[in-house]
Amino acid sequence: MQEEKLKRKEISYLQDWAEQSQRKPIVVRGARQVGKSTLVREFAKKSGFSLVEINFERNPEYRRPFASRDPAEILATLNLMTGKTITAGETLLFLDEIQATPEALASLRYFQEEKPDLHVVAAGALLEFTLADAQFSMPVGRVEYLHLGPMQFEDFLEAMGQPQMVSYLQSFSLKDIRNRMLPGPVHEKYVALLRQYWIVGGLPEAIASYVRTGDFSQASRVQHSIVATYRDDFNKYSHGSLKGLVQSVFDKLPVMVGRKFKYSLVSRDHRSAALARALDQLCMAGIAHRVHHSSANGVPLGSEINERYFKALYLDVGLLCAALHLNVLDLRAEDLTLVNNGAIAEQFIGQHLLYGQPHYETPALYYWVREAKSAAAEIDYLLSSGQQVVPIEIKAGTTGSLKSLHQFLKEKQRTFGLRFDAGEPSMLVGSTTLTDGSAISFELLSLPMYMVGQGRRLVESWYGSF
Repeated sequence: MQEEKLKRKEISYLQDWAEQSQRKPIVVRGARQVGKSTLVREFAKKSGFSLVEINFERNPEYRRPFASRDPAEILATLNLMTGKTITAGETLLFLDEIQATPEALASLRYFQEEKPDLHVVAAGALLEFTLADAQFSMPVGRVEYLHLGPMQFEDFLEAMGQPQMVSYLQSFSLKDIRNRMLPGPVHEKYVALLRQYWIVGGLPEAIASYVRTGDFSQASRVQHSIVATYRDDFNKYSHGSLKGLVQSVFDKLPVMVGRKFKYSLVSRDHRSAALARALDQLCMAGIAHRVHHSSANGVPLGSEINERYFKALYLDVGLLCAALHLNVLDLRAEDLTLVNNGAIAEQFIGQHLLYGQPHYETPALYYWVREAKSAAAEIDYLLSSGQQVVPIEIKAGTTGSLKSLHQFLKEKQRTFGLRFDAGEPSMLVGSTTLTDGSAISFELLSLPMYMVGQGRRLVESWYGSF
């Protein structure tokens, strides 16, 4: 597979956008190396657009036309500079690395107002830093965002030449789960491919290298090159002592995934406030994500967060395994959910939940924790489905204590939970007596981790069955 021939669900999202009559310029946001430019090029090819690509970092001379606020004048100048004719309905104007030219970002509002029939897509790494600049005003309401993360497991299956395995997952229903319709050998094949994905990860260049060569070491070389690119970027958005702190947090982040984030574990020689600013930088670069505690009394989950309690996720499970020096032999030796004390499983599930919501929404993820000495409890992640709050547990093997889940269901007066584990899919209807003598009844949907991409659909199907 060439990287330029990737297939991912975001292409369908762009195709739907292109067909809208009330269309705004779309800005693709995401960390370096998640495939923003490749996605746009592949979309243009599949949709039959003539692509005019402007890269502001590679060709800074293209910044000059955008000093004008007149789209007609901008397009006329671009026609001359590129030697191509930009025609509404036929051309896709792609403004890449747009963070290097804030004037181009500002011009998007005028394209929306005066040239709504022209398809305009912008993209850029480190775009969050430009948007956070107090001197720059983004055209609010005049653009649409597409938040892009790593390629997901089902994208990896497509790249591996297994589209039928994707279709099978997408058609699997709650009825199939209740009737235990998944054959054991099929389950084992999914698990084997999942182990490969954990090592390769979801960054397009790493996937392309692995599919082309079948060699994990080639994917590893790509991963280390990408990490070096991230380190080089520290110079662009961090200076002085902050640069060193960003480096320290970046180096410690892989071993802190899945745990409550404590600044003292990064450094005892620096104040928490300074380390928090460093982590902010990594989050703005898309390399890290905070997973905040929410009281989870209702939706939106973000309305009840506690800033002091959070976990952190890395960008990509493959990069995490590379940072922890894990290889496919390590993953074969253990239950998937036990590797590195479950951190790899939390990373995998977490990154899919982050980017499994509508692409126009800013990725956000929450968990629930109670740290009482005599009754500590923690739910790995929370999912909202309509007005419902669904607790998500990630468990080793196919069994394990559900004490925290039971406690959550009682406190929040819920009756349904979701578990990701290493077993085959199942539904459990049960009841239990808690330590205080009270009893609860509940239903638990258990899904193998490779079904994470179908988790929201199956949860919505469960609620829709009433």
